[in-house]
Amino acid sequence: MGDIGCDGTPADGGPPRAVAGNLQLEPDAFVGRAAELDELSRALTASRLVTVTGPGGVGKSRLAARVAARCAPRDGVWRVELAALGDAEFVDHVVVEALGLTDHTTRLPRETLRGHLAERRLLLVLDGFEHLVDACAELVADLLRRAPGLRVLAVGRRALSVAGERLVPLAPLGEDEAVRLLAVRAGQHAVGAGDEGQMRELCRRLDGIPLAIELAAGRLGALSPGQVLERLGDRFRLLTGGGRDALPRHRTLRTAIGWSHELCTPEERLLWARLSVFAGHFDLEAAEYVCGGNGLTAGDVLDVLSALLAQSVVTREETPAGARYRMLDTLRAYGAEWLESVGDAERLARRHRDWYVGLATWCELDWFSSRQREIAARVEADLPNLRRALEVGLTDPDEAHLGQHLAGSLWFSWVGCGRLAEGRHWLEQAVRIDSGHEQPRLKALWVLAYVAILQGDTVPALAALQECRRQAERAANPTALAYAEHRAGCLALITDDVFRAETLLRSALERYDEIGELNSNVLMARIELAMARAFQEDLPDAVRMCEDVRRVCEEHGERWARTYALYVLAYAAWCGGDPARARELLTDSLDGAHGFSDLLGSVLVLELLALVTVAEGKAVEAAVLQGAADRMWPSVGLRLFGSAHYNTPHELCEALAREQLGDERYEESVRQGARLGRDEAVRWALRGTGAAVGDPAPGGSVRQAAGAPTQQPAASPTRKGGETAG
Repeated sequence: MGDIGCDGTPADGGPPRAVAGNLQLEPDAFVGRAAELDELSRALTASRLVTVTGPGGVGKSRLAARVAARCAPRDGVWRVELAALGDAEFVDHVVVEALGLTDHTTRLPRETLRGHLAERRLLLVLDGFEHLVDACAELVADLLRRAPGLRVLAVGRRALSVAGERLVPLAPLGEDEAVRLLAVRAGQHAVGAGDEGQMRELCRRLDGIPLAIELAAGRLGALSPGQVLERLGDRFRLLTGGGRDALPRHRTLRTAIGWSHELCTPEERLLWARLSVFAGHFDLEAAEYVCGGNGLTAGDVLDVLSALLAQSVVTREETPAGARYRMLDTLRAYGAEWLESVGDAERLARRHRDWYVGLATWCELDWFSSRQREIAARVEADLPNLRRALEVGLTDPDEAHLGQHLAGSLWFSWVGCGRLAEGRHWLEQAVRIDSGHEQPRLKALWVLAYVAILQGDTVPALAALQECRRQAERAANPTALAYAEHRAGCLALITDDVFRAETLLRSALERYDEIGELNSNVLMARIELAMARAFQEDLPDAVRMCEDVRRVCEEHGERWARTYALYVLAYAAWCGGDPARARELLTDSLDGAHGFSDLLGSVLVLELLALVTVAEGKAVEAAVLQGAADRMWPSVGLRLFGSAHYNTPHELCEALAREQLGDERYEESVRQGARLGRDEAVRWALRGTGAAVGDPAPGGSVRQAAGAPTQQPAASPTRKGGETAG
């Protein structure tokens, strides 16, 4: 049944062994469930698709996380959180993102998933799929059929109904475990649980549902177990006519939630309802803006939020983007019903949209600074909310210009953080709308062209650029005209029309100067112009321009465009006979590109690093690097873009390596490199070649022996427009 094994996690919920992937466990969140842990572990060992079903709040996600950590296969456990996703069309995108994949091509996300999973043994945990069941079922069936090493652990309130699915219904806790959970959670609130008899009665009244018990524990700081029982008992009788035995468990949970809601102050109930507008995590500033006003001042939000935290209605998590908050989906849905019932849902949706439009605008402006890594982490954390804001913005005919502005402002996320396919989806929606606002649509057009260029889809890119230029000229819009001309120059560069590229890029830079534009996009235009000069055998001019870009980047703390400037300078160092300097520059460049998930920058550096490595007499390492690059190119597009300019260095490196190694050893080294994943390849390259394979006997001057050209750049760092646009 594959290499999945279910050992390493104590049945009492102790710490599991380290798990590869993106699965995160809460060390103190799990109580009991020893029998269920064993049952689910056995099911996952025996079947490739297991679905844990049960009512909301019964503990499905926590149990699944524990078992996934226990049964981690060779290539790890990857959790996909779907509860916050509203559009079934994005299921594949979210799975791609959860797996940490980057694909710059026009391939559909499904194709990317098929290719990635085909030869891997991993466990995919799909959590909260019930509102997307058809899309998830189709995806799971397709992937299981094509990836024999894949297993899926689905978590939801219903079955996927896919052939071969094994269902594991999860029941509420037994009485002893429920009492233990109540005591543990009360202790976490720094209060005693009280009389054991009352505790047991309370757990029985709550039908052993963990979420209901945790909500009750959150009240024990203010109420005794007896007072909780009294209030809860009154509510049960009201809803059931006194017949507790006939009470369905889903009604029990809803009753417990409603009871907790009634015990909240008016301000707490108001904030609970308003927080339901968020998708996934949110931060304090967002909550203050979106939820403040009309009965709840922004200054009061923190105090009220703290009260909801104390009652377990909201949880707090530490993320790379800082402290953030979230509400369990069951509690969020309850709050959303209240928000709808009071007629405030549309207003809150607009306030939510406005906040995230503002956030994206700020991030775009602040991208040209030392905070680029922070901004990348912030956008990643807020992606579910940004998607929701885009949905609202692009479906409101009266305010569609805000959706267009948002789609265009997120260019730095679409083009540099591995989200080209999703960005293109939103941008194509945006440009189809005649919002009556010229500027946001023009921006969406040139950003769409930029994304299409990055994907190697030149015909749609050209069409978008031509439309953008026509409309910009008609409206006398100098900013849109500069960006359209810039991207046209980039398109010419990657298609080997270097003379036209130089003309367009110089004109675009003049336009940028006239309007006072200086940002990452302008710097990339300078680097692209430097490549055009280098392709015309003027390396000194290319070096001068890239040194100037480097200086500006370091003055502003800009690291992304800097990686491409370093790339060009490294090539110049190699041509000048200084491979040590070239390696130093390339190592710096690769660290920057990989840190931004910039797949294009990473693979270009690996290609040039292979050339430098063979020049140092390390042909085996050079071939390994070429193999690693070969594996990455399909996610970028056509290898070396089908360009004669870009392909020359690769061919030179291959010829030199084959000469030193012979065909058989060269091919084996390439295959070794092709077995490295992207992260592995980058780690291997950054720690210095030679660590993983043996050196061949050094030869003489490699470049001279092969007659290497000294005025031909290895590859342009701007195949995809430099992946930065202002």
